[in-house]
Amino acid sequence: MIFPVIAVFCGGTSPEREVSLGSGRACALALARSFPTRLFELAADALPAGLDPARHVVFSTLHGTFGEDGGMQRLLDAAGVQYAGCDAAGSALTMDKTRTKQTVAAQGVGVAKGIAFAAEKKPTVDGVIAQLGEKVVVKPNDQGSSVGLRLVDSRAELADALAQAAPGSWLIEQRIFGRELSVGVLRGEAMGVVEIRPKSGVYDYASKYTRGLTEYFAPAPLDEAMTRTVRRAAETAFAACGGRDYARVDFIL
Repeated sequence: MIFPVIAVFCGGTSPEREVSLGSGRACALALARSFPTRLFELAADALPAGLDPARHVVFSTLHGTFGEDGGMQRLLDAAGVQYAGCDAAGSALTMDKTRTKQTVAAQGVGVAKGIAFAAEKKPTVDGVIAQLGEKVVVKPNDQGSSVGLRLVDSRAELADALAQAAPGSWLIEQRIFGRELSVGVLRGEAMGVVEIRPKSGVYDYASKYTRGLTEYFAPAPLDEAMTRTVRRAAETAFAACGGRDYARVDFIL
């Protein structure tokens, strides 16, 4: 009998490559305790040499473009390779923040007010403030790991953020102040609620990936009613986006 081997993908070509390398190595070490495992470090938008559709099941820790946006998932589908996680359609949807917000809002999940725009068609400062106020969040519409995230507190900062926006798709959201919560969803069922408390007050790239800069409370110190509400919202979002196997849903309370 030939036993399947877990093929852990990491690296990739996105700006989040270094984060992915760390994720992949950690996951491969953990999985190897229970399953035959092989780590693949990718450096191109292509399937790696040595991947065997008859033997391997892919567990991808690729981040960002061509990792979480459906690109790699489409290649795996075409090659007949089995993989864990969301399929190509669900991945493409959830990599697009605006489409994701529209999809979950249609099912009653609360989302922040926002303005989506292309860099070559930027909104005016006055237009943004009229809709969202001065305290906003500016970020790429289709990147992860808080890459390109900018918190804005004034008209001058907003003008600068708009001027600095690189080519691509962007999103400006009304800034909501509150407690940050994260919920894993496994096979459609919400797991425990985690509260995230960055010591800087901002859960940005540095706070996410620098040891000691953020505290995580699991389970989050919430009453039972609020915990049920958060978990139910996570399950609703997962189903609305066509989630498969597992995902993570983040909230601000």
